[in-house]
Amino acid sequence: MRLSPSLGPIFGIVALLVFSTPTAAVSAEAGTALSRKSAAATRIDVADAPTIDGDLSDLIWARATVIDDFRQVEPNTGAPGTERTVVRVMYDENNLYFGVYAYDSEPDLIVMRSMARDGEIFTGDNVGFVLDPGPTRRNAYSFQFGPSGGRNDSLILNNSEELDEWDPIWSLRTRVVSDGWVAEIAVPFQSLSYEADGADWGFDIDRRIRRKNEDVQWAVQNPALDFTDVSQTGTLTGIREINQGLGLDVQVYGVARIKRDWHIPGEDTGMSFTAGGNAFYRITPALTGTLTFNPDFSDAPLDARQINTTRFSLFFPETRDFFLQDAAAFEFGGRGFSRGFDRSANNGRPFFTRNIGLVNREQVSVVGGGKLSGTYAGFGIGALSVLTGDTPTSSGQVLSVARITRPIFAESKMGFVVTNGDPTGETENTVAGVDFQYRNSNWLGGGIFQSDIYFERSFSSMLGDDNAFGLALNYPNEPWGWDANFKQVGTNFEPALGFVNRPGIREYQGNLYNRRRYVDYVLRELEFVVQSTFVTDLDDRLETRESEVSVQAETSSDNGYALDIGNSFENVLEPFDVADIIIPAGRYTWSNVETRFRSSDAFPLAIGVTVACCSFYNGRSIETSLELQYRPNEFYEFAAEWEATYLDLPGGEVDIHVLTVNANLNFTPDMQLDLQTQYDNISKEFGFLARYRWEYAPGDELFVALGQTAEIPGQRFVAQRSQLSVRLGRTFRY
Repeated sequence: MRLSPSLGPIFGIVALLVFSTPTAAVSAEAGTALSRKSAAATRIDVADAPTIDGDLSDLIWARATVIDDFRQVEPNTGAPGTERTVVRVMYDENNLYFGVYAYDSEPDLIVMRSMARDGEIFTGDNVGFVLDPGPTRRNAYSFQFGPSGGRNDSLILNNSEELDEWDPIWSLRTRVVSDGWVAEIAVPFQSLSYEADGADWGFDIDRRIRRKNEDVQWAVQNPALDFTDVSQTGTLTGIREINQGLGLDVQVYGVARIKRDWHIPGEDTGMSFTAGGNAFYRITPALTGTLTFNPDFSDAPLDARQINTTRFSLFFPETRDFFLQDAAAFEFGGRGFSRGFDRSANNGRPFFTRNIGLVNREQVSVVGGGKLSGTYAGFGIGALSVLTGDTPTSSGQVLSVARITRPIFAESKMGFVVTNGDPTGETENTVAGVDFQYRNSNWLGGGIFQSDIYFERSFSSMLGDDNAFGLALNYPNEPWGWDANFKQVGTNFEPALGFVNRPGIREYQGNLYNRRRYVDYVLRELEFVVQSTFVTDLDDRLETRESEVSVQAETSSDNGYALDIGNSFENVLEPFDVADIIIPAGRYTWSNVETRFRSSDAFPLAIGVTVACCSFYNGRSIETSLELQYRPNEFYEFAAEWEATYLDLPGGEVDIHVLTVNANLNFTPDMQLDLQTQYDNISKEFGFLARYRWEYAPGDELFVALGQTAEIPGQRFVAQRSQLSVRLGRTFRY
């Protein structure tokens, strides 16, 4: 399979997008035979707005729209919930209000496991709702909360990805009462992007009763769809004449730092103070302009520690708030980048924000930047330009990306992306790409079918020009489902602002599964999966094959079991090393068996165990992992994970150990202390991070971070870097 190197297809599709009239855009509601539930939100005066205190006795709640027809998603799909749930919805010109009454016949058995902001709320009883202004039926805002007052908010991207790092301003108060628990919520319209004339919003609300392993939902009871799939949600109607004020949020902060690099001879303890901030201006209710100056990333968590046992670079996801804000606007390629075996899923991404502020694994300051994101005249818009600081080898760089999309065919969209710049400053680099993402939620009488296709071309002053392209087909239904993916990455395809860890390949991936669900039985769910991946070079010579058969079971008590049997082939053209053991060039075939067990998160002590055995590159391998999570109540959480890999190869033996320990102290829903500790015996690097956050008012916070890195060769502790950061921030909303 070959594609012409001409850019004609790119310019042709771009021209179609740019010169088509805005009125040609098709509503996401059109062209589908789905029967969607709807509810009309009640409008109230600002003077009558309820006090958000977890008490639903305010008389104004009697006027709110009532939603109480909740049906089971699991275990008995479509049956009424075993406990009553009542949700009230209303709005004024400033806020959208929800009042939730989660009745419970045994309130003493309500499970409360986390009180943290962005904590693991799903481990206890919880309620969640999604808002999809537009509606797009692809992207949405998600809000989740539990009876302890813990809450989680995230962005849903393309019905598949959830970004928990998004932290908008909204208010929540909860209370446990004699016959259940209640919650009162206010979501400011200033925290959301929406079309000014769009009165109808995609909407659904879900409740999880953990001790019963029961999930009830208002609009959708399709167990094949995750709650992050908003393609079939209901509709909240009548949201009109709402106010975003001037549409301006200004966040200002000051950061004091004390830092000591112990490994640099003669280095003294340094102290510094910087000021910075962000400004968010809604040019229209659906289009936001963002400016940042001296952004502070000290609140980002430690990257998950990984030891590479492959010959390809590892992928680390983005965790910084500024780059995650409105990340949906920059999504490209659809499922073609998210399927397949883990090591190749992200291969060929045109844009990856982790490349901004990082050069050759060393941090580089971000001086400032601007971003435009949202929708305008039927187009989805994402544009970002950032100025980075100087490095020892180059001056500061301006790095930019632009992404434009257009809805077509009801649930589908097409678009293009352009990136420009090289973080290292060593080359001139540009990438241009186009994609089409098709979705039909009523295929062949009610099934879901998706198809994504994309094409990219990179222009590098060092490597020249080259292409990457792919096609993904997906049928995510029950009891049968399947997907098939093809991807080609050119030998010289080089997106300096993207991610490539295996150029010069063609990849073919597919899987077929059968999933059965049971009611009033020991098993809740049983799934059989067959999947394979084949990777060839561009002359169709096989380089990698991975085939696997697996069976996965979930019990009515939410315990999970899995058994995988796999066979792998690798044609290694050049030697590479795994933990300093050389794998010679050659052809290798091996088989493995993997078994997994996890206990329910609803228990105070949850356990996960994985064991894989017994071959690896003509040698022996045993891979194990043990996870422990202890949540005795909503105030304290402890999690530990130990990964151990034992390799006995012709080139030598090595034991690989990775230890991660996390602990959370939740003083109140708005005040937490998070502790992270990591160590592995290959790099011998130790990492510790303590983060204290107190949101003393919505949008205003005190944040303190203490970090320590070190090396532990043998019995010695050799400190590398110590840093203490104190940040005080405030948000002004106009």
